[in-house]
Amino acid sequence: MTAPDEFRVLSAAEVAAGLDYPSLIDRLETAFRTGAEVPLRHRHDLPGKDGAGGTMLIKPAWRDGGPVAVKIVNIFPGNAARGLPALHGTVLLCDGATGIPLAAIEGQSLTNRRTAAASALAARYLARADAQTHLVVGAGQIAAELARALPCVRPIRRTLVWARKPDQAKAFADALAAEGHTADPVSDLPGAVGQADIVSCATLATEPLVRGEWLRPGVHLDLVGAFRPDMREVDDEAVLGCRLFVDTRDGALAEAGDLTQPLAAGLIAPDDVAGDLADLCAGRAAGRGGPDELTLFKSVGTALEDLVAAELVWDRAAK
Repeated sequence: MTAPDEFRVLSAAEVAAGLDYPSLIDRLETAFRTGAEVPLRHRHDLPGKDGAGGTMLIKPAWRDGGPVAVKIVNIFPGNAARGLPALHGTVLLCDGATGIPLAAIEGQSLTNRRTAAASALAARYLARADAQTHLVVGAGQIAAELARALPCVRPIRRTLVWARKPDQAKAFADALAAEGHTADPVSDLPGAVGQADIVSCATLATEPLVRGEWLRPGVHLDLVGAFRPDMREVDDEAVLGCRLFVDTRDGALAEAGDLTQPLAAGLIAPDDVAGDLADLCAGRAAGRGGPDELTLFKSVGTALEDLVAAELVWDRAAK
């Protein structure tokens, strides 16, 4: 990688233009297969004013012969009351040979897209090949990207949207419909789960929203939210009933409440995780075992995804 004549700042619009889902999903698959250096991320609690603080994550990654990326992301759940997104971040991309900074890349759009692409990559291995109905639980920005990414790997014909506030679910579904998707808001969450082939959860829930008793045979659970040990999106019955996969073991088994809580209770063991994305992409773990199998993919994010997305944005912006 050659250093540019000047440092660049790449906007959300440039991120969106550079990260089409088919290309990003394929690049992630290659990266998970070949590997990279990804130290465990640093996590810091930020108290904020009047206790309304958040979380700072610092995430580096690099590989031989390639660039170095470091993402700083701040997550403030209380921003919803301020009319602001909960997540803000920036990715610094540097030349791997010289360390010279190349670009600061808008991190919110990059995070949303690489997160959705990782879920789509997992669904490529774990969701039924004929999956047609996708339920999205949540109405935030990552939820919207999941609705756009999953149809790139499965023949989704209908997207259902559930949110705690019905008006948000309707607005989300209307926006998807304007893009050409068949999308409907739903208020009956158990009924919607019972119709779905893929259930994606992208929330900040601290109590389970989706229950195992609602799952029909063959469903794939895609859990993107609940990134702290005190958060949950599904109950123990759902976890126990599914074949379990994660993006990375080090991250998900340490930070994701949907797994750390049943681990702490002795309901599951680390060996019950059948594989991570690297295992799936390298063929070390088998994907879906049959049409009626229940699968669960838990994502907490990894800097490998940030590195791949930042490099793809940079490659296209530099042309």
